[in-house]
Amino acid sequence: LRAKMVQDLKELKKYSFCGHGVLLGKRECDFQDDEFILSQFSDTIKQARRNYLSYVKAGQDQGRKPELVGGGLIRSLGGWDSAKQILKKGMDRQKGDQRILGDTDFVLSILKQANEKLNRKYELKAKGYNLNYIAKKVGMIYGIDPDDIFLKGRQIPLPDARGLFCNWAVNELKISIKELSEKLCMTPSGIGYAVQRGREIASKKKYRLID
Repeated sequence: LRAKMVQDLKELKKYSFCGHGVLLGKRECDFQDDEFILSQFSDTIKQARRNYLSYVKAGQDQGRKPELVGGGLIRSLGGWDSAKQILKKGMDRQKGDQRILGDTDFVLSILKQANEKLNRKYELKAKGYNLNYIAKKVGMIYGIDPDDIFLKGRQIPLPDARGLFCNWAVNELKISIKELSEKLCMTPSGIGYAVQRGREIASKKKYRLID
């Protein structure tokens, strides 16, 4: 909400990439422990949801929170250059990160996954996989001009094509939703829905960016 990826609390309830809607009983999510979170606000579900919503509303105008911004481990090492030097010298990996709650093994597993995703991002870019490449591949799949993906419109099969494009751009090339929303003239929330749609299409049709 503070990042303006959604415009208001009403839109936040429908946003599928955070747990707000689950806590309010508007969506379901098997792995989210909503009962525990709500128990911090009241002994009854109904009152807990009221108190939780009041808590969220009260925090809307607090602005950016530096202590909640990612990059804790890298920042504590003195930046990426320092981190790279540590790895090159074969020094022990850091056993903590202020962004992640959990024991050492859990923290290291999360950092390993993040590192693998980062490496994949740069590997793909080094091989020439960019937005234009993705547009061409999606264009071949749907039999449309790649440039059409960047135009406004909802003609079939454009929504599916754009969804697949957004999914690969965000999840493979790690293009930010904000950057993609500017390129496609769509709202950040619209990009979020397109990514979800594209992920479902890719899974169902077995589409892969790299054959």
